Amino acid sequence: MIPRARHFVAAALSSALLIVPAFTGIAHATSAATSASDSKVYAVPLAKTLADVKRVADYWRPDRLQKTDLSTPATPGSGAAASTTSSGAAAGPAAPAASAASAASVKRTASTAGVSPTLPRKGTAANTMGKVFFRFGDKEYWCSASAVSAKNRSVVATAGHCAYDSRTAKPADYWIFVPNPGPGGSAPDGIYVGASISLHEDWSGKGDYDFDYAFVTVHRGFTWVAKDGAYVMQDVGRLQDNVGGLGLELNKKPGTYAVTAFGYPAGQQPDGSHPYDGKTLQKCRPGATRYTVAPGRDLQKGVELTPCDFSPGASGGPWVISYDETRRLGSLAGVNSLTWNRDAKGRYDSVSAPYFDTVTGEVYRRAASLGTIPNVT
Repeated sequence: MIPRARHFVAAALSSALLIVPAFTGIAHATSAATSASDSKVYAVPLAKTLADVKRVADYWRPDRLQKTDLSTPATPGSGAAASTTSSGAAAGPAAPAASAASAASVKRTASTAGVSPTLPRKGTAANTMGKVFFRFGDKEYWCSASAVSAKNRSVVATAGHCAYDSRTAKPADYWIFVPNPGPGGSAPDGIYVGASISLHEDWSGKGDYDFDYAFVTVHRGFTWVAKDGAYVMQDVGRLQDNVGGLGLELNKKPGTYAVTAFGYPAGQQPDGSHPYDGKTLQKCRPGATRYTVAPGRDLQKGVELTPCDFSPGASGGPWVISYDETRRLGSLAGVNSLTWNRDAKGRYDSVSAPYFDTVTGEVYRRAASLGTIPNVT
C-alpha cells in the first residue's frame, strides 16, 4: 500500500530480514570480537573445513543453480516497511560523529582508506560484481555483491541482511558468491563458498541499519566440470586473481562526490510492476549523495542516492566512486541497503546505503586478514 502524500516508505531491498522462517542455520555458529581494539567487529564462521566447503558446493550443484534464474526475492509485506515523515527523512544529520573506538583506530586504518582497485591476473577488465545465494532456515534467497581488493585476495562486500539475520542471531547457511553470473545458472568466473562473515556488532546485535554491511571472506573458487557422466569440482583459484577487486573509500562526505549504484533488482515496485528480472546487472546513473535518516530502521547516518529505482534483489550491490567503464573498476563507498518511495508514486525513486566510516574499515580489515583452505577439491 502506498502511503499518503508527504510520507515516504523506506523498505529493505531484500526480504531476508523481513520474512520469519523457521531457522535451522549452521549449528553452533560462534562469534567473537577479534581484539579489544577491534571491539566493533563481529566475526562469524561459515564453512571452516574442506568437508564444509564440499557440503555447500554439493547443495549448489548445476541443476540447482539452473533454477536460480526463476527465483526472485520476495517483496516485504506492507506492515514491514518503516514510514518516516518528510521532514525527518529529508533533513538527515549534519555529519556522522566518530565513535571513541573509531577515533582511536584512525591511525591503524589509514591504509584501508586508501585501498586501490585491482585488475584480475589475466585480462584488462574486471568482473567484480555478481550475486550471492544462501539460505535462512529452509528458504533460499539471493542478493547482489562485489569483490573488493584485499591482501588475501578473497573478500566480498554485501549488505548485512544478505549474510546474517540479526533477529535470530544466526548467519546464512550455504552461502556462495557467483561473480558475473551467466544465463541458466552458469558461473563463468567460478563459485566461491563463504568462509567467514565480518560485520559490525550493532548489526548482529540489534539490526541497526547504520551498519547494514558485511565483508565475507571466501574460499578459493571452483567450477563444475562434467566427467564420466557426473559433475566434479575443479579448483579455479582465488577470487581477486580471477575477477579483480574494487577499491575501498572511507569517511567520504556525502554531497562531495558522485556515485554509481549497481545491482540485480527483480522485486515488485509499489505499483505492482516488475521492470527488472534480476538476470542482468543494472546501474543507476552517477548521481550526487546526501545524508538521510530512517528512525524506524535505526538509520541515523545513512547516505542517499537519487534518482534510483532499484527494487528487492539489488541489496548488497556496490556503490562505486570513479567507475571506469573500460576497466570496470572503481572504489567501493557503500552498498545498497534501503530503497525509498519519496514521492509516493508507482516506483521507488532513491536508494540508501550505510555510511562507510573508519569502523567499516576495521570490519573490512578483519575480513582481508583471514586465510582460507589452500585447495577446495
